[in-house]
Amino acid sequence: MANPFSAPSSLPFQLPDFDAIGDDDFGPAIIDGMAAHRAEVDAIIAQPEVTFDNTIGALEAGGQQLDRALIVFYSRVSAHSNDTIDAINAEISPKLSAHSDAITLDDRLFARVADLHDRRAELGLGPEALRLLERTYDSFVRAGAQLSPADKDTLKALNAELSSLGTAFGEKLLKGANAGAVKVADRDRLEGLSDGEIAAAAATAGDGTWNFPLVLPTGQPALSSLADRDLRQAVFEASISRGTGVDEATDTRANIVRQAQLRAERAALLGFASHADYVIADSTAGSVDAVATMLAKLVPAAMANADAEAAELEAIAGHEIEAWDWAFYAQKVRLEKLAVDDAALRPYLELDRVITDGVFAAANQLFGLEFIPRDDLPKLHPDVRYWEVREADGSVLGLFGGDYFARPSKRGGAWMNAVVSQSRMLGRGPVVMNTCNFTKPAPGEPALLTMDEVRTLFHEFGHALHGLFSDVWFPSLAGTAVPRDYVEFPSQVNEMWLEDPAILARYAVHHETGEPMPTELLEKVRAARAYGEGFATTEYLAATLLDQAWHQLDAEALAALGPDDVEAFEADALAKAGIAHAKIPPRYRSTYFNHIFGGGYSAAYYSYIWSEVLDADAGEWFMENGGLTRENGQFFREQVLSKGNSVDAMEGYLSFRGKDPDIAPLLRRRRLG
Repeated sequence: MANPFSAPSSLPFQLPDFDAIGDDDFGPAIIDGMAAHRAEVDAIIAQPEVTFDNTIGALEAGGQQLDRALIVFYSRVSAHSNDTIDAINAEISPKLSAHSDAITLDDRLFARVADLHDRRAELGLGPEALRLLERTYDSFVRAGAQLSPADKDTLKALNAELSSLGTAFGEKLLKGANAGAVKVADRDRLEGLSDGEIAAAAATAGDGTWNFPLVLPTGQPALSSLADRDLRQAVFEASISRGTGVDEATDTRANIVRQAQLRAERAALLGFASHADYVIADSTAGSVDAVATMLAKLVPAAMANADAEAAELEAIAGHEIEAWDWAFYAQKVRLEKLAVDDAALRPYLELDRVITDGVFAAANQLFGLEFIPRDDLPKLHPDVRYWEVREADGSVLGLFGGDYFARPSKRGGAWMNAVVSQSRMLGRGPVVMNTCNFTKPAPGEPALLTMDEVRTLFHEFGHALHGLFSDVWFPSLAGTAVPRDYVEFPSQVNEMWLEDPAILARYAVHHETGEPMPTELLEKVRAARAYGEGFATTEYLAATLLDQAWHQLDAEALAALGPDDVEAFEADALAKAGIAHAKIPPRYRSTYFNHIFGGGYSAAYYSYIWSEVLDADAGEWFMENGGLTRENGQFFREQVLSKGNSVDAMEGYLSFRGKDPDIAPLLRRRRLG
């Protein structure tokens, strides 16, 4: 059979033809893609002369067939998997690792890159080409290109095993989430839930009962509403027990210990004290000490705020609360103190309205963008929707897709990915996707959101804008291909518009009556955001410091750990960091911490709050300069969103802000000082 990825798609925007691609196509196409890529690299090495174009430029242009196959395949892995896809993933992961190592550890290829790097001052390169050359050289060095042959063999083995472990972790996590769903047979136990939530739980079960699937974080949506305390406890314990040995097929403990050990061994091989040192050296933070210093400043105030909030909740409850009570009584505080009821807000937060009159409307006011539905294009899943994105002058910028509802075949969480990355060299415009896990309503019912879910929409669309506005020559520098502790900055900036009075008034409209959310309720929504920062900051910092604890240890210390030590290690790490709060578990416990054991955020989960320093500081710039205006949007687009990794991240920030970032706005926002 012909390889469906052998040439760029002929569809608009080079969108993959999802309708024509079957499960059995992926394995052969990926193997074929690796062979084609290897042949391209061999052709580069065979060139007698070493030039930028025939080496660095050729590397950029190579591997496109493999990339096309992997983009679609990994979209299936994360958003619509099945047993066949999982089996292919397990089979190809070590092969892909070996393929990558064979290129980055090839002495002949690295000699060409190093030669160009040594002569870079005399090559007459433009700024973006020079940036690419330096980044390429650094990536080869960080990948082990300067190691001895024996050490390279060791590194290849480490990388292969790590690749397989990451794949296995994701599969176990998805199975654990599905197996851990809490089923309820008695409708009377659902007191506190809205009719829509009850209908959605019934639709998810499909057998006359009510089902509560687990979302990725520790906190589960139903915990804020369920009046049945025993059921709240059952849902909470199902969440925190994921991966802890309830079932061998879903037990992730051996996997995460082994991953941490191998990462530490690899870091030592590459000359770093720990995996955290290795990761952070290539970030805007620059050093483990810089990250540790920033986090240490935040912990005491966060814990003090959390304790104050706990005391307030216990006064309302009339008894000592447990972790599964927190969200329920926090909701009562919102009702009694702030008069904000999540259930009362939901009818005003209908998904389609929030997208078109919230997310898209803000993008229109800032950037002049228009979004035209495209129902004629093939989809990964029937729930996917597309919009053609047009500039203010009517020209086409790219394609945006949204896949918003949870399903058993989709991993938890929310994310953005580029289906087609922008590149002027390759003549490509961007195709970007936002994927979420909102509860799908019963047939015929509207999808009503919480304010947190609205925030997720704005956040992920901030990533989408970063991809859509990319304006670079080289594909590897496009869009969100920036340091981990910078990539969240544009997405967090975009969150600020969800509470902008003009935008909030447009999308916060009752889905049945068409009446706008009452002004007093709008004001309460804005005021209520400040409530609960103690909890939110503490659960986030706990997860961040847990990530650092796993990845700041050296190989010798980690070698002493086994699967049965995971819970004790976690408790000890939180206690040492001063962030062990009995009523606030980490946002992600180790056994279901997908960001660091199944994704790309190992030793980098701190990135969210590091980026929030930039976000809060940038937010003050927007407000000082008039807020949601085309002029502000255009300047932010030009200085930040369009640059990708074509400039140093912090240099880009300085060109936008005109000064170094200030932490004070973040401290004020989170009530930490």
